Amino acid sequence: MTIAYINGKIFTSDRKKLYVDAMIVENSRIKWTGSSKDMPDGDYEVYDLEGKCVIPGFIDAHMHPFLLADFSKQISCLPPKINSISELSDAIAEVRLEQGPDKWIEGWGYDEGKLAEHRSPNRYDLDKGSNDAPVYLIRSCEHIRCVNSKALEIADITKNTPDPPGGEIERDENGEPTGVLKENAKYLIMPYLPQETREDHIKNLVDLGKLLTSQGIVGVTDMGNLTSPDDNYPLYKEAVEKGFKQKVSVYYMWDYYENDPKFYIPDARFDMTQQIRVAGLKLIGDGSVSGRTAWMDKPYLGSDSEYGMPVYSDESIDKAIYFVKRNNCQLAVHAMGGRAIDRIIDRVYDEPRWMHNGVPDIRIEHVTEPSDVALTKAAERGIAIATQPIFSYCEIETYLRNLGIERTRKTYPYRSMLDSGVKLCLSTDSPATSWAIPSDPFSNLKSAVTRVAYDGTDIGEEQRIDIETAIILYTAEAAEISGFADSGKLKEGYLADFAILSNDIFTVNPSDIDKINVDETYIKGERVYYRK
Repeated sequence: MTIAYINGKIFTSDRKKLYVDAMIVENSRIKWTGSSKDMPDGDYEVYDLEGKCVIPGFIDAHMHPFLLADFSKQISCLPPKINSISELSDAIAEVRLEQGPDKWIEGWGYDEGKLAEHRSPNRYDLDKGSNDAPVYLIRSCEHIRCVNSKALEIADITKNTPDPPGGEIERDENGEPTGVLKENAKYLIMPYLPQETREDHIKNLVDLGKLLTSQGIVGVTDMGNLTSPDDNYPLYKEAVEKGFKQKVSVYYMWDYYENDPKFYIPDARFDMTQQIRVAGLKLIGDGSVSGRTAWMDKPYLGSDSEYGMPVYSDESIDKAIYFVKRNNCQLAVHAMGGRAIDRIIDRVYDEPRWMHNGVPDIRIEHVTEPSDVALTKAAERGIAIATQPIFSYCEIETYLRNLGIERTRKTYPYRSMLDSGVKLCLSTDSPATSWAIPSDPFSNLKSAVTRVAYDGTDIGEEQRIDIETAIILYTAEAAEISGFADSGKLKEGYLADFAILSNDIFTVNPSDIDKINVDETYIKGERVYYRK
């Protein structure tokens, strides 16, 4: 089938021809774009866009789809439902009453900055909701867990339990665990958590795909399984059979595999033309700003000695680099603080590039406080950066508390990154954000374009970018960095993956970008979403 889309404002994300008013889609691909008056003759079915704005489908280059899908059945510890520790305890009590004492109570997304008490919950707060059933909550940043006394008892975490390498068991003035487990300390509790069935995971993922299509998202990355060493790749393949539409690049969390001599990735999984493909490895370099575990050059506000912490060892990074070079695949490294950023850049700067298919061989995730030297070296080496505007936008309370206003305004310097020549893309890290709908691209775009937090705080207006650039970073650049060779642009030969918007995103007041809806989403020329 051939369809001519006419009378629209079509943004292509192709810098050589950014705007057209017509395009022809034949089967699954873009056959032609340009001015309606120049459209070639043909037997087309005509779709009149009636002046609506069309953009390439979004590529979320850093998220955790399985985690987001599974979280849908857990307590959401975010406003507007949960606004205080007291309300959190009440929500736990409701679940405990419903399911009894034998099941774990799980929740996600808590952020002490958004709680009325302005502190993290602890084991005793959770005990008020349930003292006989174990409780396990994940902080919005994904780097910190909070559990109740019953969960500590099950995992045998006591006053005498040592901190694991790269992790911390938070303790009170008497040395007793508070229930807060930072970074690698999560692995002390995870073996005891209930496991959903394969069928549960697949169903949840298919349901998530429907949400993503409603947001105009046509491709995602799975940036490592944060909860288990299970291989997500075959589950995605099954989900596709049941209706999952998005393209996916899968990254394996190196923590689980670095000491497994039998670990390998079949060559066929690296095929960039597949809907589900493997991109490479993911390595955690440090923690989060909101959790005060990102490894910084300067100490956190209110401390002379608290700089956060590194997570991986030198041996771990060396083994990871050896693996990706041998397998000709990507290495993605989580690095937020300046020390963590410098550590990975300095380690790989002199490594010859090992990928030659146009995909960056090294990508750094988040990049909160990079130095000018780090950005220059990243650009010289061809290191890509995947950053998340939503972080300081929705976690402003903890950023101000941990960094202060002046330092917060200098975080995530998008303008400086681009000016330095770094290859950059935007993403959400969903669900690792304190936002009710964490995969929403429009709040993310609003943050990048305005550099104003949700509460009106200036988070560095001198680093804002224009909406055209932001969309290119969320489509064409995200596709290239994620290894989606024929996505991200409305250009001849590319897949017909696009979204029709409710408003003109290029002329609307930037403060209203988050009010825009997706009216229709197309993947490979097929309409997969229609807003009624």
